[in-house]
Amino acid sequence: SLLSESEKHELQRLIDRFERSPDKYPVLGRLVPKCLLPSPERIVTQDELLSRDGHNQSIPEGYAAAPIYVAIGGKVFDTSFGGVELYTPPDGAYSRFSGKDVSRALATMSFDDVGNTDISDLTEKQLKTMNDWVNNFETKRHYPVVGRLEQN
Repeated sequence: SLLSESEKHELQRLIDRFERSPDKYPVLGRLVPKCLLPSPERIVTQDELLSRDGHNQSIPEGYAAAPIYVAIGGKVFDTSFGGVELYTPPDGAYSRFSGKDVSRALATMSFDDVGNTDISDLTEKQLKTMNDWVNNFETKRHYPVVGRLEQN
């Protein structure tokens, strides 16, 4: 076991405390094991990306919120893992990104580019900015990659 006996005891004590106090500690969801997440190698179509925009979606078992997909640099992230308040329409600060490929918008740092998916004319600096956002989503925000965006 990875835990010592005292660590197991402390963990059980905390679990018991949470279970006895549902009014103070509401269950918002469960950890979703990686084996239940979509494969990061699967192809996500434009239609599927658009359908995962936070509007009128059912919440999969174990999730705290409906999946909200955002594509950057060909990768599709589920921002519902910790980003619900930012990406849920209509009030989320980045809700206009939900269900879209925002590679160009993040590369150019412009909301005006949301919906424009052409990155062929980006400068080296803009491509670096886009890749920095990909890195931010993967390593700082820890949004899971749930597929690769279908190329047109």
